[in-house]
Amino acid sequence: MLTSLHDFISASLFSTRELPLFGCPVPAGFPSPADDHLEGPFDLNRLLFRHPASTFLARVSGDSMIEAGIHPGDLVAVDRALRADHGSIVVAVVEGEHTIKRLQFRAGQPWLVAENARYAPLPIDPDVGLLVWGVVTHVIHSLAGAPAAK
Repeated sequence: MLTSLHDFISASLFSTRELPLFGCPVPAGFPSPADDHLEGPFDLNRLLFRHPASTFLARVSGDSMIEAGIHPGDLVAVDRALRADHGSIVVAVVEGEHTIKRLQFRAGQPWLVAENARYAPLPIDPDVGLLVWGVVTHVIHSLAGAPAAK
């Protein structure tokens, strides 16, 4: 497949660790020195894992989803409890291989669509079928130049 996943990790294995949360939204424009306070502890697991027993993390390889902000080496949170609808980014199994793509329905037929113009949309043959493992809910992307944690 064009973008594959490896290193599946179950969200139910994560322990809770509260992190400090900045109390005001951080402006993307000019910073305000008056907004200098913390709101209190914040559990990142609550944000990422709405259904911990049915959520897993997977590491992405390949570049077919870069225009959706999903890059090689990123971690994606995938929730198996959510219904995959038209437009959802999903982890799916096609012909025995895992892939991450945007799910679309065209004339009632499912398609897996890359978010990179270099890759053509993939119609799903009804005889082959499509197994959706879950809906991607979050992307963890490192910006500090270091690869994402393994």
